[in-house]
Amino acid sequence: MSPRRALLLACACAALLCGRAQAQGTAAPPPAAAEEFRVTLLGTGSPAPVMRRFGPGVLVEAGGRKLLIDCGRGTTQRLLQAGLRLGQVDALFLTHLHSDHVVGIPDLWLTGWLEASYAQRKGPLRVHGPQGTRALMQGLTQAYQWDIQARIADQNLSADSVRAEVSEFKTGVVYDQGGVKVTAFEVDHGDLLKPAVGFRVDYGGRSVTVSGDTRFSENLIRHAAGTDLLVHQVAAVREELLKNPVFQVILAHHTSPEEAGTVFSRVKPRQAVFYHFVLLGAPGVPPVTEQDVLQQARRHYDGPLLIGEDLMAFRLEREGVVPLAGRGS
Repeated sequence: MSPRRALLLACACAALLCGRAQAQGTAAPPPAAAEEFRVTLLGTGSPAPVMRRFGPGVLVEAGGRKLLIDCGRGTTQRLLQAGLRLGQVDALFLTHLHSDHVVGIPDLWLTGWLEASYAQRKGPLRVHGPQGTRALMQGLTQAYQWDIQARIADQNLSADSVRAEVSEFKTGVVYDQGGVKVTAFEVDHGDLLKPAVGFRVDYGGRSVTVSGDTRFSENLIRHAAGTDLLVHQVAAVREELLKNPVFQVILAHHTSPEEAGTVFSRVKPRQAVFYHFVLLGAPGVPPVTEQDVLQQARRHYDGPLLIGEDLMAFRLEREGVVPLAGRGS
């Protein structure tokens, strides 16, 4: 290794340790064991640039695989806080192609390609998504062509590890390796917002279902039946803003707290958790709070329900869903 490259790696390691100490405050738990089924909410936000809620992203660790569902703003930072290198992500699954769900891809893809200790991907980034995903990754490759060619020439980085290996799907089983099965099912994000899917991940007789963006969906209820952990999006606005056509359009594409409560009551998961909070406000009218959302959902559901937070994690066991402490700060 050249002295220049050694210096770069040393600086990267120092930055990694410093960043962990500042961002986490507490140590991350040990890496997930091969047989462990762990789910971490990396990002629970929406397009709003809120510091405590980064863009949507859910990490599923099962059977030694590390699968990422969506890649919103700040996903790379949250992965690091969760104790993972970017290059450890085995596959990325996209629910749909709205920008807030994919804007973190260039960072995961290109930063994960570096040789620094926080990156080190070996082989291509494997992306599973609905129709349009291949065009997205081709466009990103074109947009970052200068960076790609420069790093290959200047740093001798692997050309194979900067490739994007894309698999487009409709619905059904989209991944089945090492006993980990991922099933995509259609959800209803609106008539003009197709395709949009949710995912169910099954491993060892346990499962997690992630809604993606959807309004009330009978198909989601059907596919989530019997799931252990249900991660579901939610949107809400104060009553005085309901006449605003901008808010009407947004709410028409999402699930209200009351509707989500109905979903939970019919699915009956061992644990339900809200993520992707779309909480709308206007000048002089503050957004609905998370506690408001919880109380509204409780009108239709009295089972286990949590307000999701970034880096909240769960271990799925045969006896139940166990929240994990110490997953970041």
